[in-house]
Amino acid sequence: MTRSILCTLLIIIISCGNALARQTAATGNPKETAAPAAAIAPAAAAAAGTISTEEEAPATGNAPAAEAPASEAAVPADGQKQLQALKAAEVQSPIRGKKQFLPTRRRIDREINKLKFAYKGEVIMGLTASYGTMSSDDTDIMLILDGIDADGTVATVKPFIGYFYRDNNCLGVRFGYRHMDGNLDAARYDLGESNDASGSIPKVNFNSDNYSFGIFHRSYAGLDPKGRFGLFAEFELSLSTGTSKLSYQPDTASDNMKTTFSDNTQLKLAFNPGAAVYIFPNVCATVSFGLGGIQYTSVTQKDDAGNKIGTRKASNMRFRLNVAAINFGMTVHLWDKKKK
Repeated sequence: MTRSILCTLLIIIISCGNALARQTAATGNPKETAAPAAAIAPAAAAAAGTISTEEEAPATGNAPAAEAPASEAAVPADGQKQLQALKAAEVQSPIRGKKQFLPTRRRIDREINKLKFAYKGEVIMGLTASYGTMSSDDTDIMLILDGIDADGTVATVKPFIGYFYRDNNCLGVRFGYRHMDGNLDAARYDLGESNDASGSIPKVNFNSDNYSFGIFHRSYAGLDPKGRFGLFAEFELSLSTGTSKLSYQPDTASDNMKTTFSDNTQLKLAFNPGAAVYIFPNVCATVSFGLGGIQYTSVTQKDDAGNKIGTRKASNMRFRLNVAAINFGMTVHLWDKKKK
């Protein structure tokens, strides 16, 4: 009786498997028709094994175990394909890729150093200097000031030395000295009859000497394959200190002069771009423009006896063209190692 029931169940399972196979073939996917048949074969073998062993052992727990593999193999035919497609898409996803493109982490080579202007190992020595004078003899300014008698002198010398630690990149030190001297002997002002303001300006004498020391970094960019023309960007951190003397005549009726001394200290971070051209094989002419920066200034004033009478501190950040900071200079390149 039990054997007949098992044979009936086996016939029903085989019939269901054939029907499922015919339905899959009708959908037009011939590659998947073999899956149900392959799923039925283990079920049939399991059922046959159950029949052959029925007489030796009870079959109460073998029938569900034989049906489980058949259900797992027959159902996920389409699900396995979808699962494989999902895994392939996950592997090809750019989010899970090992090499991610992030502009902030990947440096772009713009080939700025492709054209060489100066080579690693070179030593440069240079000098920038400026000198200017001004004189006035009984001149007028906008009909407000007249009878101006004044003269002045400004001289600046800045030697420097640097070393190219890498192609087109130089690090160096700069020293500086500046002298200023000006005198105003006589002048008159007149704001017009309607304002009823006129008078004489007392004598003024100004003298100043400043010394500076700075560290600079200069980056060059060549403009031609031969490296004759180039541009550079320079950052300089400098400290300057000095003294100034201001004498003026408090009373025009007397020749007595009152004098005030000042101790000046300035810390400055400046940006000075410029251009350079080789006029000789190892001699280069440069011109730079001061575009401002950040500076801090401290001034301490003293009287004739050296007593402190006041202080002044100022800090500013300014980025604009400074006409007074246009420098012309000459640079000599030593131990040239250019590769031809």
